[in-house]
Amino acid sequence: MSERHAEIVGAGFAGLTAACALAQRGWNVRVHERADRLRTTGAGIYIYENGLRVLEAVGAYDAAVNGAPFAHTREVRDGDDRLISTHRWAGSRVFSVVRQNVINALAAAAVRAGVEIVTDSVATAATADGELALADGRKLKADLIVGADGSNSRLRDSLGLLAKRKYLVDGCTRLLMDKTAAERAATEGAKTIEYWSGTRRLLYTPCSETDIYIALTMLDNDDIAKAVPVRKDEWKRAFPHLEALIDRIGEQGRYDRFELIKLKRWSAGRTAIVGDAAHALPPNIGQGGGCAMMNALSLAVYLERENNVPGALEAWEREERPLTEHTQRISYFLGLPTTWPPSLRTAALGIAGRSKWLVRQRTRTALHRSTGT
Repeated sequence: MSERHAEIVGAGFAGLTAACALAQRGWNVRVHERADRLRTTGAGIYIYENGLRVLEAVGAYDAAVNGAPFAHTREVRDGDDRLISTHRWAGSRVFSVVRQNVINALAAAAVRAGVEIVTDSVATAATADGELALADGRKLKADLIVGADGSNSRLRDSLGLLAKRKYLVDGCTRLLMDKTAAERAATEGAKTIEYWSGTRRLLYTPCSETDIYIALTMLDNDDIAKAVPVRKDEWKRAFPHLEALIDRIGEQGRYDRFELIKLKRWSAGRTAIVGDAAHALPPNIGQGGGCAMMNALSLAVYLERENNVPGALEAWEREERPLTEHTQRISYFLGLPTTWPPSLRTAALGIAGRSKWLVRQRTRTALHRSTGT
């Protein structure tokens, strides 16, 4: 059989994982990235067992987690710094990682596999019969097109696949800060602490030998709290016991509103949609990247099993979509307490931390062994 060719739009977690997996299975692959270089939004990310297995499968694991601390405990605390719940990851791996390190590792693995990565290349539309339109007027033919172009996906919308796009009530500003000498000296791994104050949250996570990942979460209509650069005076008022930490925040940061995306179908003919373009979800269980990578790897596996591209894509969706939609439901459900009165929210978070059933639902995706791993 002659070598098959794939055009992939988007050099994020989903696009680069798909590129690696397809190239390793004999495909000729080209990735289009609209930016002038490979870079990621956000700052840090949690990668659980499911995502780590994918990184291993595509040859990006060692570089992605190099210097990243092993995450062992997650605490939830209220506005008075009282402990609400504790979760310890036992029996599986979890790393907190600088997102750019993962992108760099995936890109390097893709290049080693023979993938061509083109920057400053903007795709505008795709067809079911495998034609990709670029902003410069070119039209490229391929056996497979992969739309991994994010929640504002032009490829998805050009095919009319969007079924639901729901903007949620909250959002987040993510940033990195330098570790202090004491934080650099700590060698026991990473303890994540999630602090609540009213409808505002501050998430603290060591994510490399030199960096702390901070996520500030608030209601989308809380204009002062979501301002960038961060209004440190406002956040110190909400978290007075974290004044020293908040003072370390610099001028960087990016605010994004959370959203939920569902499609009518994940594919149309020879074009597949993956990652946030297909199934964006709030980050309450840290599985946006994990689902993107799992689905991208399994996409290549199904195409290896079945020569008929449309048939392979249909089988891929039947197998992979149920777990992804479970992940969306749980992530959305765990975000509902954001708008509840503090006393009710504290009680709910305490129950969620102690409930074995809820813990199983929350960790089901993290412990899943994806097709191809």
